[in-house]
Amino acid sequence: MALASENKEMIVLEAQKKDFTYVMKSLFAGGVAGMCSKTTVAPLDRIKILLQAHNKHYTNFGVFNGLAEIVKHESFIALYKGNGAQMVRVFPYAAIQFTSFEFYKTLLGSILGNSSHVGKFIAGSSAGVTAVTITYPLDTIRARLAFQVTGEHVYNGIIHTAKCIIQNEGGVKALYRGFVPTLCGMVPYAGLTFFCFEFIKKFCLRTLPMLSKQSDKDSGGAILTVPAKLLCGGMSGALAQCVSYPLDVTRRRMQLASMDQTNSKYGHGMIKTLVTVYRTNGITNGLYRGMSINFIRAVPMVAVSFSTYELMKQTLNLDTGVDS
Repeated sequence: MALASENKEMIVLEAQKKDFTYVMKSLFAGGVAGMCSKTTVAPLDRIKILLQAHNKHYTNFGVFNGLAEIVKHESFIALYKGNGAQMVRVFPYAAIQFTSFEFYKTLLGSILGNSSHVGKFIAGSSAGVTAVTITYPLDTIRARLAFQVTGEHVYNGIIHTAKCIIQNEGGVKALYRGFVPTLCGMVPYAGLTFFCFEFIKKFCLRTLPMLSKQSDKDSGGAILTVPAKLLCGGMSGALAQCVSYPLDVTRRRMQLASMDQTNSKYGHGMIKTLVTVYRTNGITNGLYRGMSINFIRAVPMVAVSFSTYELMKQTLNLDTGVDS
């Protein structure tokens, strides 16, 4: 009787250890994927922020001449301004997002069925909301750092930025300025990104066998090739961005409202900010300001993110061997 009890406890401990190892590996895989994808598009992220918020030094520039202007008047390294804060934020963000997506997908799969499109959309949305809620203050800090132009610095790093915002702008809640439009945008963006990636991935496996190969992991099923994963991720990111972009502009305007006089009118709630952006700059030059660059950055960013995550899963033996 005692031996059976001990064996049962050992089985439970082994299962817990296995689950813990899986979660840690999954978090690491997601974090690495996020860091790779964000570093890839960091210069485009910075010019996007400068254009979205109509920085006075870059108002008359487009994507590529804006990038050239940054290098000319600041430095090449200035293209990556704010990327340190981005890396601090994106590792836990991507780790939480990808790991929670796997959790929600499994949970909802047991309720709605593994092939449920609704379940995958909800899982993606829930994963995005979970990740952004935990890491949002770092996004605000990163936006403030990226918006600064050399010679006009207000903030001197992540900790100094956080301290200044908390002390001068109403406490910790100031770090969450723009959080509501972020959540509103995250639901369709994350939901569509994960849903589209899963849908396109499955479609490619079923109808385009030339894009897949056999895996020697676990069950030895079919997996997509790296180029196919990049293609699926890129398409997913492009589709999702079309829906959620105006709310991304709203978030940036609210985050940067206190940094200069021209942005001060954008810090008074999501709806008011949306309306103000529309009335002041219209749709093309307001709500969708910087959309061209967003396509340029979103496609490689999501492509690298999902591809890296899938490769990390296979490397760390998290992949079941079947992309399904």
